[in-house]
Amino acid sequence: MSENTSHRFERLPASDAEKTVEGRPTREAVLDYWTERFGVPPEVFEDYAFWEKGAGKIWVSPSAVPDGLEVESLGITFLRTRQEHWKPTTNAAQRFGRHATDCVVDLTREEAERFVAGEDQEIAWDGDWGYLIAAHEMEGAREPLGVGLYLHGELRSMIPKGRQRDL
Repeated sequence: MSENTSHRFERLPASDAEKTVEGRPTREAVLDYWTERFGVPPEVFEDYAFWEKGAGKIWVSPSAVPDGLEVESLGITFLRTRQEHWKPTTNAAQRFGRHATDCVVDLTREEAERFVAGEDQEIAWDGDWGYLIAAHEMEGAREPLGVGLYLHGELRSMIPKGRQRDL
């Protein structure tokens, strides 16, 4: 098996049968995760490619990008996989979260304001524990705000410090 290269983007293999780097997730596993956890249909990602740069740092870009480019970044950060529980990024939640039907917590305006400010808060939620997509209705549509971690009745904001806002 090949080794992971921390400074190079490498396209995820389609399935386990094509895997050459131990520990690297497959496109199939990423699609399964988004479908099983968030209810996002695989077709949403039809025109996208997934890349690993570093150990478990998954990026997404339009699929037309060729392999072998020497670039500093590519697309948007999407998912962290080499940890006990996979964690979607704020970028991924904001870009693809509107397709989610599961594990989405709808926040009131006050809760949404606290969430984007980076505050943790106690909320009532009867769904799964773990990483959720936090959303708020704006102008008649559910808008994903980012990723939260729900444990023991508390929603922890995962909004990166540099992106936290006072509304």
